[in-house]
Amino acid sequence: MTQILQKRPPSLTIRAGHLARQLIEKEGLQASFVDTIPGAAGGPKGIGIQGLDQAIFGDFFAQAPQRRTLVGSSIGSWRFASIAAWGAKAGTQRLSELYTNLYFHKKMSRQEVGNICRDMLIDLIEGKEQQLVEHPDYHLTVISVKAQHIFQSDKSLPLLASVAGIIGSNALARKHNRLFMQRVISQPATGPQFKVEDDFVTHYQTLNLSNVTPWLMASASIPGVMAAVRDIPDAPKGSYRDGGLIDYHIDLPFESQGIVLYPHFTDSITPGWFDKILTKRKANPENHARTLLLSPSAEYLQSLPLGRLPDRKDFTLKGLDQKQRIQMWNQCVAESQRLGDEFLEMVEKQNFPQFIQDL
Repeated sequence: MTQILQKRPPSLTIRAGHLARQLIEKEGLQASFVDTIPGAAGGPKGIGIQGLDQAIFGDFFAQAPQRRTLVGSSIGSWRFASIAAWGAKAGTQRLSELYTNLYFHKKMSRQEVGNICRDMLIDLIEGKEQQLVEHPDYHLTVISVKAQHIFQSDKSLPLLASVAGIIGSNALARKHNRLFMQRVISQPATGPQFKVEDDFVTHYQTLNLSNVTPWLMASASIPGVMAAVRDIPDAPKGSYRDGGLIDYHIDLPFESQGIVLYPHFTDSITPGWFDKILTKRKANPENHARTLLLSPSAEYLQSLPLGRLPDRKDFTLKGLDQKQRIQMWNQCVAESQRLGDEFLEMVEKQNFPQFIQDL
């Protein structure tokens, strides 16, 4: 009797801009083509693609070591910092273990939440600051925002008024966010400098040994959840907040000469955090002509314990205690090896064209 084996649905969704698609169809996906890697904000979703990060930064890039620009906001910058500090496998494992074992409850103050996250960041990179600033292969680029006017305050009333103002002005046009915040790009002084020209005022700061930790902290400081970061060494006075507010999924004009390889937790790119509620606001296709976006497929997500990747709301989700949450998150992280294995199999077979969809 012949046994019929059912083929498992693909774990990855592959989307590409038109130039990336042309290059891959002509020459395949070569590690030497990749010069830029974006990392989105999104909290613990970032550890849900650990296996994909390990495959890309470990196995794939080892085929062609070279200088690459890592552009991250919020958890995206922490993912890249952990990889630059400890290597692909050890760094991603360190991040997922630290994040998974955090504990929050609903009555915690912003100061308490901030202290817990700061302790986690110190555990993540302490002693490796020089590696982050002077890494031979990775140009770590950290995105945060500089709050303007009343958005600088952490007091409840001006903070709520600021958020209401941002939501209202953003609904008219994304560029109106600049009334409340400006982009900050922090990067090492050496290597190719990441520059942006768009509707936002962008400040450029130099990452060094004394400020790399504060800039990473600022990049993940969610308003209303954590206090703004102030008194950053070698930076202008001000209140610095989560980079995802402006650059949620990094919809920026990358100056790539090859491929922008984007390991992401969803198959679409949402420009700013406040654009999540505006379903018609999409990324600029011109920004992603050279982007190859890799994300978990719908079938893969449905196979996970919660039917999705880990989420910040899981810390206080009704009916999910700390022990259950840790177990489910650990299972999600373990399952993510499928994402990496599938990517490496596709690299070996060079069969991307048959799976690529338009971005």
